[in-house]
Amino acid sequence: MSAQTVSPSQAAPMDHGRVLRAMSGLLIVLFMAMISSTIVSVALPQIIGSLNGTQSQYTWVVTATLLTSTASTPVWGKLADLFSKKLLLTIGILIFTLSSLACGFAQSAGQLIGFRAVQGLGLGALQVLVQVIIAAMVSPKERGRYNGYLGGVMAVATVGGPLLGGAITDVSWLGWRWCFFVGVPFTLLALVLLSRTLKLVEVPRPDARVDYLGASLIAVSVSVLLLWVTFVDAEFAWISWQTGAMVGAAVVLGVAAVVVENRVREPIVPLHVVRRRDPALAIVASLAVGMAMFGGAVFLGQYFQVGRGYSPTEAGLLTIPMMAGVLISAAVSGRLVSRTGRVKPFIVAGVIALTLGFLTLSTIDHETSLTLVGAGMFLVGVGVGMSMQNLLLVVQNTVPLNEVGAASGAVTFFRSLGGTMGVSILGAVLANQVSTKISQGLTAAGIDTSGGGGDGSTLNVAAMPPAVQEVVRAAYGDATGHIFLLSAAIAVVGVVATLFLTPTRLRDSMDLAPATEGEGPGEAAVEEPTPAVAKP
Repeated sequence: MSAQTVSPSQAAPMDHGRVLRAMSGLLIVLFMAMISSTIVSVALPQIIGSLNGTQSQYTWVVTATLLTSTASTPVWGKLADLFSKKLLLTIGILIFTLSSLACGFAQSAGQLIGFRAVQGLGLGALQVLVQVIIAAMVSPKERGRYNGYLGGVMAVATVGGPLLGGAITDVSWLGWRWCFFVGVPFTLLALVLLSRTLKLVEVPRPDARVDYLGASLIAVSVSVLLLWVTFVDAEFAWISWQTGAMVGAAVVLGVAAVVVENRVREPIVPLHVVRRRDPALAIVASLAVGMAMFGGAVFLGQYFQVGRGYSPTEAGLLTIPMMAGVLISAAVSGRLVSRTGRVKPFIVAGVIALTLGFLTLSTIDHETSLTLVGAGMFLVGVGVGMSMQNLLLVVQNTVPLNEVGAASGAVTFFRSLGGTMGVSILGAVLANQVSTKISQGLTAAGIDTSGGGGDGSTLNVAAMPPAVQEVVRAAYGDATGHIFLLSAAIAVVGVVATLFLTPTRLRDSMDLAPATEGEGPGEAAVEEPTPAVAKP
């Protein structure tokens, strides 16, 4: 039955103890959503190598999940405004769990990519619904405090994921398939906890309408655009009929989606929200941060293993500086945001740190000191911890309670879109750089590749002759710095966007005060100091 969170007049923030009990299952869900990517990142070279996959398929294992999660995120967010949030979260967990099992049983790189695409549907649900449910329980000002918990989970998942993935891959009697199986018991545990602790007051919405046309147009237009980004300059040229057809189709479908969203009663992406200054700037910054962070960080595991020759476990350990930066900055900035009610200074500082981190990593090659690499990763982690959750908070602070789902879905959508585009674009750049460097290196070493003996197109480096291994490792190590330079350039866009954010205070009420004549929804509540609200 369709339902919605209790009306604004009835909504009140929950006390700390009740929130923590309800968040126990939510944090496990968020942990499993994040670890589904990080546990695979370090193991991917082994996975693709054992399945005899290629560099293009390596990227697609990541891109497929990001593609479907991105396309489905705004749909899940809007559904959360119309139907039972708890029921939707349960459905998302089940999709995620079953697809994880399927990934573990994949027999080829193609099958794995397909199952990862289904897993992305569940991932999209988990990412946005956890945020929406927390927003239904806690006021924006107090939400900064709980962002510290979210940041801690993010850090543990990102640190523990590569370590766990590396350890599982290195243990012969387990193998990489357990990277997908290991999360199943935890998702089932989360279901049990949520059934007992998550108590949302919801009222029927018999007039609820789902914008299926708008959702379809958004999903297809984004998918076509991302498919073009993935294949351009590899399967066809930048200027070609394929480029014209795919980009043209994406633009036409995107325009049609905007027209539909502007006319329907319950739009998937509420245009009146994204047109406002602060939400628009936060979305632009989220797009840039997602593109830089996801697009750059996903290749670190490959750099350490293929470019530097470390084992999966060692590669996971080497990513600890980045996760330490996430944990420390998220915890500290979250407490300060709740204490002061101000969020802009922390976002700006975070995006600047992210840019400086990628600039540092842009100088690396296959012989760079690990101390310098660690320093760059730490700065990237600090930037992520201070910016990602707080950018979402900016948008949630400007919308009424009954639009939090759609608004959260919009931010998560654009952040995921940026991440997907980042992985696709940077993956294509890396593949081209590696191919060129391998060809040059093999030619310089006098190795004849006409018979395929020096082929460096796959990631099964261990099966290559020693001389070829050396060339391939150097090519991957040297080429990685170039993609981090691109990540830094993208992050600069985020810096510019955050500098123009309005320096406002977060409200400590669950919902916006009614707008006065001539004001848009939420404008008064955003611009004025936070009111004093009694909490139970």
